[in-house]
Amino acid sequence: MSQENVEIVGRIYEAFQSGDLDRVTQLVSPDIELRGTSGGLSEGSVARGVAAVREMFEGWDEEVWEEIRLSPQEFIDTGDQVVVLQHEFRRGRSSGVEVESETAVLFELRDGKVTGIQGFMDQEQALEAAGLPN
Repeated sequence: MSQENVEIVGRIYEAFQSGDLDRVTQLVSPDIELRGTSGGLSEGSVARGVAAVREMFEGWDEEVWEEIRLSPQEFIDTGDQVVVLQHEFRRGRSSGVEVESETAVLFELRDGKVTGIQGFMDQEQALEAAGLPN
């Protein structure tokens, strides 16, 4: 099952990068919970349910960022969780400022669907949250 989870997360990245939010929402559970990035500007925020998660993603694209590229570098399978170490690039819509960093995302899965997403500005913190040694 865990290799299947890695494949599901990979499909989410592909759909997100192509702007296919309909496909993203097909891969998540109706009770999905997207928690704001630990160490980031959205820390502490929570979006619950497909509509709220979709609204959050659309808001990033329309209001804040002209361009977002999330490039997975490594998928780490922990069974019911997948940690993705990634290179993140963003360009501000109004400022044009470019931001690049090495970040991570922890995906929680159940029954072939993503039930939780938590971003981390610090990759080591993501590994720790998944119960992995640093």
